[in-house]
Formats: sequence, C-alpha cells, structure tokens
Amino acid sequence: MTAVSAFAPAKVNLYLHVGPVDAEGYHPIASLGVFSDVGDRVTVAPADRLSLEVTGPFAAALSDTTDNLVLRALRRLGGRAGIGEPRLSVVLDKQVPVASGLGGGSSDAGAALRAGRDALSLDISDAELEAIAFEIGADGPLCLWGRAAVAEGRGERLSAAPSLPPLPAVLLNPGVPSPTGAVYRAYDDGLVAEADRAIPLGPLDDVRSAVAWLSGQRNDLEAPAAGLVGAIPEALTLMSGAGPQLTRLSGSGATVFGLFETAEAAAEAAENLSAQRPAWWCRPTTLA
Repeated sequence: MTAVSAFAPAKVNLYLHVGPVDAEGYHPIASLGVFSDVGDRVTVAPADRLSLEVTGPFAAALSDTTDNLVLRALRRLGGRAGIGEPRLSVVLDKQVPVASGLGGGSSDAGAALRAGRDALSLDISDAELEAIAFEIGADGPLCLWGRAAVAEGRGERLSAAPSLPPLPAVLLNPGVPSPTGAVYRAYDDGLVAEADRAIPLGPLDDVRSAVAWLSGQRNDLEAPAAGLVGAIPEALTLMSGAGPQLTRLSGSGATVFGLFETAEAAAEAAENLSAQRPAWWCRPTTLA
C-alpha cells in the first residue's frame, strides 16, 4: 500500500436548467458540467487510523476535520469494501473557495474515493464508486471522474457532453457564501422553468460557436442567487466589463465565470479583475 494523490478539479455549470420541485422535495435539473484546470488536491496514505489534515488558502473554512464530505466518502468506501473505517491519513490541499458553486466538496470527495480505492487496493468497481458518490451528494457522480457531462434527474443521470473546444475562462469569487437552500427557495417563489436538456444544432468547433449556443441557455438559479447575495450582481457586472464573450453564474454561486476567445485575453482579464478587487479570488483557467 502506497500514498496516492488525486486532483479534484473545480466544476463549472455552463448551463443549469431547473424544473419545479417534486413530491419528495427535489428539483430535477439538466446541466452541462465542465471542469477546470484549477482545483484542490487530495493525498491519501495508509495509516493506523482515518485522519484528515486540510492545508492551503481555504483551510480555515474547513475547520471540522472529523466529519466532512471527504471523510464521509471514505467511510462509505470502507463500508462497501467490508473493511470498516479505512485506515488512511488524508491531506486536502484546499485551493478553491468553499461553498462557491464550483462543486469543491463533491470533487474532493470524488478524488478521495479514487485515491482511497487505489491506496488500499480495494476490489471496488467504478459503478460502486459512482453509487457512493451519489450517496454523498447530487454532484457526486459528475465530480467523481472530473469529465464533462450532461447531468439530469437529481444529478445522477449522466450522458455524454456535446463536443466542445477548450474554453478560455476566468473564475471570479467575491469571498461570500451563497446559501444553496435559500437560493432554491427563492427560485420556487418566482417563475419556475423546466429542466430541459439543450442540444446543439450543429458542431461546436470553436469558442465563438460554443458561446453562441451557450448564450441561448441559462442558469435558472442566477437571478434568485443575485437577489439574495449582493456581491453576485457586482461580480457579474465586473466580469461583463472585462470583455468576455459570455458571463454567467456557476450553480447557485457565488462564483461567476467569463468565457473568452483566447487564453491571452482571459489572463489579461484576470489580472485586471484582481487589481480591481484584490481581496477576491480570481483565476484564469481553461474549461474542458
């Protein structure tokens, strides 16, 4: 048994269509999730007991190291494998803001599942990992592998994403939480749309064609989130002024993304945005 490290990429919802709440209190969704080259890293190593250490710039936001998504995932992994609580030392390098609409917790849990299975050489199938990931959260199956996909239902039904070019982008987070439950409740109080899947009518072979198609989609949680969290409209305005081809909120927020025609334009925009709001988290990236 050896130490294993796994990357946990930030997830971005290029669109998020949300239907009316069902009888069990869940909202059906249709979402195109893609992944960034920015993210956290999870490293696990065999030990005499299960433990978690959190490092990185956002470590303080995860002060509870006895019960979080990473540990819940690993405990479920051990239960599924019949070994009880797995004896692993876990280090989470937290580079992405917490509760930011970037799927960080689910992505961290997915990385921990992959790394834990490998470190302990467990006879657990990919399908079993996906089942554990969904038990942890609706974003779990999508974030487990960190590959672009369309998520439907409650997030558990995954299908192939449309073929997209690499998308130069900037991620901007104002450093305030956006409460997912409250955002959904605000959405229910307004005009509720449908969880319709978007299908491109032609090839998306460059940034312009991809942006043209995505511009016809929406994030149904953007307006209610912006109404609850004052920093979100400010972030959207700042990003729009930085020259992107498209600006949108990711998930329930509070991270805003902008899509740019070139990586150079994205890097320049990120530099300018960081100068305007030095206390905010801002990163140029490529979404793929």
